[in-house]
Amino acid sequence: MSQYPHPWLAREGWPFIGASVLASVIVTWWAGWWSLPLWLWTAFVVQFFRDPPRAIPAQANAVLAPADGRVVKVDTAFDPYTQREALLISVFMNVFNVHSNRAPVDGMVERVEYHRGRFINADLDKASAENERNAVVLRRPDGAAVTVVQVAGLIARRILCYVKAGDTVVRGQRYGFIRFGSRVDVYLPRSAKPRVMVGDGVYAARDIIAEL
Repeated sequence: MSQYPHPWLAREGWPFIGASVLASVIVTWWAGWWSLPLWLWTAFVVQFFRDPPRAIPAQANAVLAPADGRVVKVDTAFDPYTQREALLISVFMNVFNVHSNRAPVDGMVERVEYHRGRFINADLDKASAENERNAVVLRRPDGAAVTVVQVAGLIARRILCYVKAGDTVVRGQRYGFIRFGSRVDVYLPRSAKPRVMVGDGVYAARDIIAEL
């Protein structure tokens, strides 16, 4: 299992969790059981920002799930970031999924592209082209390109990415986070073999979504 800097609760959530707990304590002090809705909200915030470490599969040619959620697309598509035909696998995260994003393959970050956009339902196909998004193009040691795109959702308003061009990442490495419902697209070489189908549930870094 890879080293993990902040097990169980993501650092991105600490301010939200702290504020929720403080508000709940204050309202409990003054209003007793009337504070119950705030405690329920606090429980939701804690579960949203959970971020447990995961065991990483050892299979060398495996492409790992970049996010927790449900597979909503497995199809050929044009990768606009590398200008090629590709196998596209998309994972949709709802508000009850872990929202930490993980690198699906080993490689060097060739470039990072951020695009402003809309905030329509990330479950829709057009979200990949119209929503706010951040693309990371990875170049594997064998030369193959893999593009990972964080896509904002209907209520997601913040995409966080912690890598830049020239960085080296390893499979399962935590590289970003999206707050409150979103989607991650993975563009793979056409020769890649999918290991998942639409409707499958996957866990970031733990589950294999394709083989190169």
